Amino acid sequence: MPKESIVNTEKRLSATETVSSRTQRAGKSEDTTENQFSIGQLSREFNVTLRTLRFYEDRGLISPKREGTTRVYSRRDRARLKLVLMGKKVGFSLTEIREMLDLYDLKDGQVVQLRVALKRFQEQVDVLRQQKDDIEQGIEELERTVDVVAGMLREKEIAAG
Repeated sequence: MPKESIVNTEKRLSATETVSSRTQRAGKSEDTTENQFSIGQLSREFNVTLRTLRFYEDRGLISPKREGTTRVYSRRDRARLKLVLMGKKVGFSLTEIREMLDLYDLKDGQVVQLRVALKRFQEQVDVLRQQKDDIEQGIEELERTVDVVAGMLREKEIAAG
């Protein structure tokens, strides 16, 4: 999956929703083959298990239509899945991701969504920076410990002859 920022994906999702709503108002169906995906297709494309997709559905993160017992995913579901996976990759919880995705339902021209997203992204950058600092400190401590233990081992081996 090519790297893409969360904001760019959100813009594309918004554009997809706009096109979709125009298409529906014109009395046309957006349900062509290129706009529908099976659970297997999304599983392969995003390298996630079928169980993961069902779990995200249970959590309300994606909402495929049903044709009998078959799940049919839309372009919107696909875009939401991509946002979920990117959000998880940068450390957001599913609850936080759900809250941000739910903002798409607001009809305010995305102002509220963008404000909330910006605030959350800035907060997550701070969290990740702190984690990075903690990891770097942990590595330094372990390197010092490795040096001490290696020195002790050398002394024991020399003393043993």
